[in-house]
Amino acid sequence: MIVIIAAIVGAALGWRRAVKLGGTRSDRVQYAVAFALGCAMIGVFATIFVHRMA
Repeated sequence: MIVIIAAIVGAALGWRRAVKLGGTRSDRVQYAVAFALGCAMIGVFATIFVHRMA
């Protein structure tokens, strides 16, 4: 669950960052995918951490 939320939030942040930088639609998609993957990785580690602590 954490991974999915992190990926969605990451995609939104990436899209917003590309818009702010004045990127084209393909730039926006690229930023969204890159941010989504990065945030999903953080979400994986957060999930592992939470499960280990429980």
